[in-house]
Amino acid sequence: MNKLKTILITVVGIMITSYAVARDQIKIVGSSTVYPYTTVVAERFGKQGKFKTPVVESTGTGGGFKSFCGGVGVQHPDMTGASRAIKKDEAELCIKNGVTEIIELPIGNDGLTFAHSVKGKDANFTTAQLWKAIAHDVVVDGKLVKNPYKNWNEIDKSLPAAKIEILVAPPTSGTRDAWDELVMGKGCDPEFMKLTDKKNCTKYREDGAVIEAGENDTLIVQKLSSTPNAFGYFGYSYLVANKDKIKAAKINGIAPSVEGIQKYTYPVARPLFLYAKKAHANVIPGFKEFLAEFTGKTAVGATGYLFKVGLVPNSKETEDKVREIATKLVAMKN
Repeated sequence: MNKLKTILITVVGIMITSYAVARDQIKIVGSSTVYPYTTVVAERFGKQGKFKTPVVESTGTGGGFKSFCGGVGVQHPDMTGASRAIKKDEAELCIKNGVTEIIELPIGNDGLTFAHSVKGKDANFTTAQLWKAIAHDVVVDGKLVKNPYKNWNEIDKSLPAAKIEILVAPPTSGTRDAWDELVMGKGCDPEFMKLTDKKNCTKYREDGAVIEAGENDTLIVQKLSSTPNAFGYFGYSYLVANKDKIKAAKINGIAPSVEGIQKYTYPVARPLFLYAKKAHANVIPGFKEFLAEFTGKTAVGATGYLFKVGLVPNSKETEDKVREIATKLVAMKN
């Protein structure tokens, strides 16, 4: 009898625990760049009154994929924002943990902004100059040496005689991945690549000139606004939202703009993504409706509310295709 009682208590306990962890609202993690857009959509979605406002957490792109790919079930996130496409090893982690049907939605475009205080002088850098400011090692007189540049004008006399101080994203960030590809990779000195492995082009200096600032881009904006000579990079939406505090430097003579980002004539333009777990579509209330809201005509496009907060729209053709994927819950190919 005691044994039966123990079994019954255990079963009831399991049932209660299962009920307790069931969710009635969407959980989203991921990129700090995508975070402002997801938050706006989530708040509007919640105000409609039919479903609860989704919980949105800024974890960084890498951290978001790690959590998203942890498995299927209400203890795992339903969606993750990303400032780059999912990597092969991340997709493999998803498959390993049973996340086999993933919906990939390119929600729009972004331009990485190399920004500084509105109090500072206007600036214009080439990708080669930015690489020399950030790289761990550089070539001087034909030899590979630790980065000796302390001031910008030591790299090029046309640059200001100011201390190099750059706030950067952590290695888990999709924004850093994009910066490394579009700036560090393209700006890397050809002579440097002759002397060492190309992968070292994205190795950052560690002498205090380059500072990892975490995933909170709002804190980077605050730091830049109070430190006139400091620079930092983040998504275009943070420039749009903080024009009273910061401004963008030109890169290769081009300032970030909606047209330049959309047409990819701005050197540091990139796509942004939302990934969703198809297995959760019929489990989490509002899942399908949220994707419809995020990709709907009132949210995206040249007249959408996300455009007003900095999300540069896709082309009409891409926009329609993304909307169809969201509506039909079409999983990407493994």
